[in-house]
Amino acid sequence: MDSRKYYDENILYFDYLKLWIEKVKSNLELTTYTSHLQMINSRIKTYFSLNPIKLLELEPIHIQNFYDILLADWLKPTSVIRYHAIIRKSLDYAFKNDLIVNNPADKVKRPKKNIFVGSFYSENELNTLFEKSKNDPLHLVILLTAFYGLRRSEVLGLKWSAIDFENKTITIKHTIIEIKIKGTNRILGKDRTKTNASHRTLPLTDEIIFALELAKKQQKYYKRKFKKNYNTKYEEYVCLNPDGSIIKPDYVTRHFPLLLKNNGLRHIRFHDLRHSCASLLLARNVSMKAIQEWLGHSDFSTTANVYAHLDINSKLLSAEAISSAFSFKN
Repeated sequence: MDSRKYYDENILYFDYLKLWIEKVKSNLELTTYTSHLQMINSRIKTYFSLNPIKLLELEPIHIQNFYDILLADWLKPTSVIRYHAIIRKSLDYAFKNDLIVNNPADKVKRPKKNIFVGSFYSENELNTLFEKSKNDPLHLVILLTAFYGLRRSEVLGLKWSAIDFENKTITIKHTIIEIKIKGTNRILGKDRTKTNASHRTLPLTDEIIFALELAKKQQKYYKRKFKKNYNTKYEEYVCLNPDGSIIKPDYVTRHFPLLLKNNGLRHIRFHDLRHSCASLLLARNVSMKAIQEWLGHSDFSTTANVYAHLDINSKLLSAEAISSAFSFKN
């Protein structure tokens, strides 16, 4: 079937983009679709509304100008790369369906990724955080995140079925995310983690078992206390509010810095608890490969690139090896 019949040869690129995202919607994860749609209807719409260019007349310079504007507006290169991915995929679809003779995005130089250096808490700072957050709704979330280096979606997606008290294991296999559809926020649970490597089984320690058993007792207590007003929809989940409702990802992001500020603790992002976990493992000579498996990175290079600056122990060993090989005379 000739795809060109469904597109006016005078169609503007932005109008084509709106048709394209709906055309490929069925092949995308709901989260990917909503993310793409949000980006299309924000900065992409603004630029191409001011610069109404036909699909057939779109050139690399038009796309490059868009990226330059984004960067000039202090958008991070990694964010610009996401816009590049959408534009390139949309034009690749047009090229493969003979709507255009080449993909102009292929000739545009993609911005280089940011060199990421995450913040992290020391052992003493983490212990202080655990103590200060004991009566906070996020206490268990913080504890599990810091201990296992979990992503926000992973810790909120923990179910009691993933906890094996008998064999003392915890399996990371379900996630909770929050998406916006037609202006309404929705909680979405998925029996799938970010990557295959993210699906992992880790050991339970006595301290974590105690915290989980306490959480289970508290949930039973609150269920009796709230009676008919208790939300039974999320009973299978570990991290809940007192009324039984799920702890929302956005609440974690907003509440965590307030918790730190109110207790005089140094500001870090919630995701930096994951980095704190990695830094403590490195400080105790745990191998980078083992940390990769603990954190659920699919690629060893991801772990190595993110945490290489923290791997001081291996650098000290290298320095000692070099030092022992040479004899320096005054």
